[in-house]
Amino acid sequence: MPAKVGAVQVISLSTSSVFNIGDVYNMAPQAWAKTFAGGGSFNTGNGIRINVNNSNTNVNDSDTIDQTLMNNA
Repeated sequence: MPAKVGAVQVISLSTSSVFNIGDVYNMAPQAWAKTFAGGGSFNTGNGIRINVNNSNTNVNDSDTIDQTLMNNA
């Protein structure tokens, strides 16, 4: 069934967003990220105590491509 759409104003879209107007069969957004973090990172909660005296995060990445995304237009 056709969609009738009036005026649309898009202020901004982030890099991992999907914007659609009208009929669509399939939407499959694809994104990738690589995160490096040291000891004590990503902790959440109330009253967390972390003691990390010597922490090193090795960020040497010898390969150039980790995983390819095919058919990402």
